[in-house]
Amino acid sequence: MSRDYQTQTPIAARVVEFIQESDAIFTLRLQLEDAAERARYQFMPGQFNMLYLFGVGEVPISIVSDPLDDDIIDHTVRVVGRVTRGLAQLKKGDRLGLRGPFGHGWPLALARDKDLLIVTGGLGCAPVVSAINYALKRPEHYRKLSIVQGVKHANDLIWQHRYDDWRERDGVEVLLAADEAGPAWPFHVGRITELLDHVTTAYDNCVVMICGPEGLMQRAAELLLEKGVPPYSIYLSMERNMQCAVGHCGHCQLGADFICKDGPVFVYPDIRERLLQEGV
Repeated sequence: MSRDYQTQTPIAARVVEFIQESDAIFTLRLQLEDAAERARYQFMPGQFNMLYLFGVGEVPISIVSDPLDDDIIDHTVRVVGRVTRGLAQLKKGDRLGLRGPFGHGWPLALARDKDLLIVTGGLGCAPVVSAINYALKRPEHYRKLSIVQGVKHANDLIWQHRYDDWRERDGVEVLLAADEAGPAWPFHVGRITELLDHVTTAYDNCVVMICGPEGLMQRAAELLLEKGVPPYSIYLSMERNMQCAVGHCGHCQLGADFICKDGPVFVYPDIRERLLQEGV
């Protein structure tokens, strides 16, 4: 997709469905209004769009649908500020603006014929949902898919039905953990990194995709290195204050890189020394 298309004025999209996932998380199912724009729009798992709410502003949101869906573009949103609070008020039929897609996505081509390990923590699972959907629809490309998800409290887990469905698929394992479990929580109680001792991934022949808080991503990556995962097989999806999506404003600068255009997905060795550092 050309840079001209990426940087133009937001194009019109319409809400075709609003799904309340939890008290603070919702999914917007969008359709570009112009048929020619729908035909031209393409993305890869791990990329994001800028969603523009007229008169309020815009915010970067990960795309969670499958690239083969050429009609509907899904975004799962957590309410954290002015724009996302406004997006949470939208209803079916409402209009908003969309720019994108932006950034570099997950290395799914690199993972072909290997095990695929996806590790997510907290409420940061949205950036990997499209990668999971991508792999599930192309099982012949990957040897095994392992999904490891951790949350602070059992009540924070959204998409329980999706995890149940994924667990039933051939060649897929799902491991869930909560730091604090409710009375009906049937899964692991403790840190997500403890689950990595129970994953049956072939650590010497896999590609790892991690998203979540930076501290968790760093701990998981270092533990996986100890288990024999090659450093350049570990990828992280970073979150910083992205405002322009094209590297002009500088708000998301991470050393010499800009999260919006050089990421949000980075190979671990390239950013290992810059994690958890403010203002870099």
